[in-house]
Order: sequence, then C-alpha cells, then structure tokens
Amino acid sequence: MQYLTASPTRTTLMQHPVSLSTSDAERTIEFEFVRATENAALNSLAWLGRGEKELADAAACDAIYGVFDLVDICGEVVIGEGIKDNAPGIFLGEHLGTWRPGSPSFDIALDPIDGTSNIANGLPNSISVMAASHTLEGNPRVMQNLPSFYSKKLAFGPEVVKAIRNGMAELSLEAPLEQTLALVASALGKRVPELVVMTMNRPRHAELISEVRRCGAALRLISDGDITAAVSPSMPDSGVDLYLGIGGSPEGILTAAALKAVGGEMLLQMWPRDEAERESVRAEVGAVDMERIYKVDDLIKGDSAIFCATGISDSPLLPGVKVTGKKATTTSILMRARSRTVRYIRAVHDLEHKTIHLRSARSDRKL
Repeated sequence: MQYLTASPTRTTLMQHPVSLSTSDAERTIEFEFVRATENAALNSLAWLGRGEKELADAAACDAIYGVFDLVDICGEVVIGEGIKDNAPGIFLGEHLGTWRPGSPSFDIALDPIDGTSNIANGLPNSISVMAASHTLEGNPRVMQNLPSFYSKKLAFGPEVVKAIRNGMAELSLEAPLEQTLALVASALGKRVPELVVMTMNRPRHAELISEVRRCGAALRLISDGDITAAVSPSMPDSGVDLYLGIGGSPEGILTAAALKAVGGEMLLQMWPRDEAERESVRAEVGAVDMERIYKVDDLIKGDSAIFCATGISDSPLLPGVKVTGKKATTTSILMRARSRTVRYIRAVHDLEHKTIHLRSARSDRKL
C-alpha cells in the first residue's frame, strides 16, 4: 500500500497507481482536492479586479477539471454551482475523475469561486471550495440536494453546540434575535455587546441588520461569499460568533461539510424567492420538507466528509493568494470529519516552473 504525501508529483501518481481500500480512500485522496482548489485559485487570480466574474469562474473550473482528469475516483457532482447564476460552472450530475473500475466513489459539492462578484471587483472574501463524501456501492446519496436557490441559515460554533448538549435551550430560526443572542452569549461566556454577528449586506437583510444593532451586538457585513462567513463562528481565530442570513442553498451544503468536520452546527430552511418558486419546491419535495429545518447531519449523512478551500482574496477563513516577484503563496484549509482534523496548508509556488493541468489544453500549462 502506498500513501500519497501532500505534494506527490503527477509523474509518480501515474507511474505507481495507488490501491484504495474502503477505509483509506479519504486519506489517500484528500490532498487531490486541495490541489484542485489551489490550482483554481492560481488560475483565476489573473481576473482579480478585472470586472469579469464569468471569466474568473471559467478559469477556476478549467483548473478543477484538469486535476480530476488525472485522478482515479468516481466523483459525481451532486451540488454544482453554475446553474444558479447562469455562469460558467461545473454542473449537477457531471463526473469528475477517471471513473476507472474499482476507483472509490464520492459525492462532490463545489463552488469553483465562492464570491465571484468579489473577485471581479477586487474585493476580499473570495475562495475556491470543494467538499466530498465517500459513498459505498448500493448506498443512497449522502449529500442533500435542496431545490430552492436560497435558504435561511443560522450557523454557530462548537462551544454553543456543547452548551446545548449540556442543557441550554436550543437555538431556533423562529426565535426572536434577542433571545438567540442571549443564548449564544451565555454559551461563550460573553455579554451580548461583545458578540460579533456576520451577515451579507443585502436589501433582504435590512430588518436583520437593524435588529442586530438594536440588540447591541457588533455587526460584520460582507458583500458576497457566505461559506466563509458561516464557517467562521466555528474557527477559533475568526473573531466571529454567529452567522445569520439568507444565502445560496448549494453553499449551505458546502458549509455543512466544514461544520461536520469541526463540530459546529447550522440550522437551514429553504427560502423560495417568490410564489412561483414556492410552488415548484413544494411540488418537488412536498409541503412538509419545504418547511423543514435541516441540521448538518441532515444535509450530509454518515460520518464521511472532506472539506477544503483555498483563499483567492483575503477572507475571515483564509488569506488570499500573495504574489511576490516570481513566487505565489497560497493558503488552504483541509478538514476531515472522521478524524476531526483541520490542516492549514501554506504552499509557495515558483511561477517560473509551476504548471497546472487544464482540461481546455489537455496538458500542463505554465501560469
């Protein structure tokens, strides 16, 4: 049995195929997901601040395809990013990997760039992000695909989860915000004015923003990219205590994978935008599930979850790509639910030698 290191060369990978068993499939393959988000970040960096979010997204997709064209997995995209905004994307139902017989199977969720408007405008808070769950033959789908474009979300960290487990009242999407903030403050040993709440700066959040300020908590507004925002309360150095807001449903599944790996929690409820979408969602899932409040274990079933992301521009979760002369530095995070391991991976890429495999070129290309 050969295990891959964090940076196997592509030549080694192709000349010495790795035999994967059920128990080690995640550990063997997890660094390929990091390579994919790293390459997506590097390939899209040229579009930072250029006002071309579709071209940035296309560059990230090209790099992700390129990595998995050389990796022996049977990956099916069950949460895709392109359909929602009619942008270039990797779509629901697409296959990633070589799909060679005997290769391990994974459900995959991804957003080649979470925060496409941010990268287009040269703003912070854009990342490339993927999640995967190992599936066994005959098992049902493990990632929940929600038919609504948007969902209400309330995300909180492990200390709040622990307090609830020890008898504190559970948080609720329906509860008054004042009550929610009081519970979170109690769990964290803080006063409400010491809490930091993050949400997206959207017209639909006007009432929420006013209510947070009325309650006296500090507010952090972001323009886009709610995966990093929703994961932040579970990261000890983020300075964020709670995430509230309405954001993309696919992004909610990616967030769930990260929270599953670090012991955080999220409450999520589908939020149809209008009556036509409400009727469409009701017809697909039924009236009961349309109103259902999902938790992390409902969104990703079982104990398998890998989450990885690479910063493109700076965010509360990760620094962005830094270019100094002929060197580019990327920072990635890799989480694995079964071991509750969180790795931060800082990589320095020599741009005079660095190549990435692109599907569009069907070969390695220099950046």
